Amino acid sequence: MRLRNILIFGAVMLAAAVAGSLVGPRPAEAVAREIVELQRDVTNLLQGQKDLSTQMTQDHTIMKTLVEQTNDNVGKLNGTMSSLQKSVQDVQANSGARLDTMSTQVQGLSDNLEEIKSRLGKLNQQLVDLQNTVQSLDAKISGTAPAPATTPTSGNYTPAPAGGGAPVGGSVVPAGGAPSADTLYSNGLRDITSGKYDLARQEFQDYLKYYSDTDLASNAQFYLGEIAYSQHNYDQAVQEYDRVLTNYPKSFKLAPAHLKKGMAQLELGQKSAGVRELREVVKRYPGTEEERRARAKLKELGVPTTAAG
Repeated sequence: MRLRNILIFGAVMLAAAVAGSLVGPRPAEAVAREIVELQRDVTNLLQGQKDLSTQMTQDHTIMKTLVEQTNDNVGKLNGTMSSLQKSVQDVQANSGARLDTMSTQVQGLSDNLEEIKSRLGKLNQQLVDLQNTVQSLDAKISGTAPAPATTPTSGNYTPAPAGGGAPVGGSVVPAGGAPSADTLYSNGLRDITSGKYDLARQEFQDYLKYYSDTDLASNAQFYLGEIAYSQHNYDQAVQEYDRVLTNYPKSFKLAPAHLKKGMAQLELGQKSAGVRELREVVKRYPGTEEERRARAKLKELGVPTTAAG
């Protein structure tokens, strides 16, 4: 279309030149020169049109190549994103189990610290008792009074009964039976954190059998639930956590027991019961790590943190 317009324009210009030569008398040589210049201009216009067409063809080819390369890159990017999405999904699927294992290990380390602090307190009391005994002996020696033949006893010491049992925290251990409370509890923590769940279960069960009235008994009961949960025995886990909540109402393991009981119920498909336990954690233990985890799980389930109404 553009070429046609150029040709028409050239013809009009040529006709105008001819008409001008006819209207007024002009030298033939001048008319011929103008016609030659006009023809040259038309030729230049045609050549420019041809060059422009060639350039447009080249640009179109380049653009087509770029579009094809872009499509290829987009295809590769889509493939990469699909692989990355699958990897993220795999990580998310495994992160829950890993988080539970890490939580158990952290709690084990925390309880180890509590146990060490308890032992330090006992040692400190024993040192005070020993110091009092030494001062008493020094006073008697300085007063030339004969030292008694009996063995001094501290305020925490209770003689073993005649039957050979030793009372520990209100529970009597048969002579030659279970190891000490500290040994059983420490071994149980060590074995649960290293994944020796069957051995740890037996140690915590023995602890509860012989030392059920100690301060760490609720911890031992809680770890029985953790062992069952780690072995995917969620029915048993719910029962063990329930014993913490029922038998040890003042235990500092109440919040984690509620949380893990709810998690176990969700694993069993008991969504209503599990959501109720998680909401109880949010309500009763604000500001704790358990509350944060309960809120995150409720959000994942798409349910509000409080019951409607």
